Formats: sequence, structure tokens, C-alpha cells
Amino acid sequence: MNDQSDNLTHRGLAASCFNKTWEYLRKLELTAREAEEMIHVSHASFWHWNQVEDHTPLNIAIGTWQLARVYAVAGLPKRAEYFAQRCIAVAENNGLPPYYVAYGYEARARAKALHGERQAAHDLISRARRLADQVQEMVDRRALLDDLNAIL
Repeated sequence: MNDQSDNLTHRGLAASCFNKTWEYLRKLELTAREAEEMIHVSHASFWHWNQVEDHTPLNIAIGTWQLARVYAVAGLPKRAEYFAQRCIAVAENNGLPPYYVAYGYEARARAKALHGERQAAHDLISRARRLADQVQEMVDRRALLDDLNAIL
């Protein structure tokens, strides 16, 4: 294979694994085996995105956000918070739009709530809501607010 076909392969596998992760996330309940598979598939997606030559900070922010959500759904708040913090750092350090920064705070709030830290979760939700006010696309803003409302 050449570099171009490697790049296309990684891009395709990253997207496929990302979408497969969403199949798990949409389920109302997961078995222990499904939760473990979801974690592996999400990490595979993230790894493949990192292999794409022209990956962007946006790809990394989205990937770390998905990992944070996966770990929250799997009931692993410390791992969820780790990836949420990485998402926030990537989004803020690269000047990504408020929507992506807010989702980092959403993920961190979800991890804090899961860990029983309600006040910290509330504070993070408030921060994400302030960022949501800056999101121009109403569909995106509504999705973000719905996710924030589902945390506590």
C-alpha cells in the first residue's frame, strides 16, 4: 500500500468505528460485553483518526469527547473525566467553536455527576450553557442543551 491508500483506509476505519460506537451509545441498556466492545471500538476509531495524515484538532476533540461519553455510559467516571479534560484542552487550545468546547464541559459534567460530585457537575453544566448561548446553529444548540438537561 502507498501513503494515500493507507490514509484512505485509516479514514474509512475511523469513521466506521465511530459510527459503530454510536450504535452502542444509542442502546438503552448494554451488557457488560457490549460495554467493553463499545470501549474498544471507540478507541479504535480514535487511533485510526490519529493515523490520518491531515487529521485536525476538531477530529481529536470529537474523538476524545466520544471516549468520554463511552466511559460515562460504561460507568467509569475517572476515565470519562480524563477524556473530557483532554477534549476541553484540545478545543480551547485550538480555538474550536463554542459548540465543541461546550461538549467538552458536558462530558466532564457527566463524569462528575456519575462520580457523585453534583455541585461540580452543576458548575460545569452552567459553563457549558453559557457556551451554548454562542452556538448559532439552532439544531446544534438544542442537541447540546438536551444533553446538558439529561445529566442531573
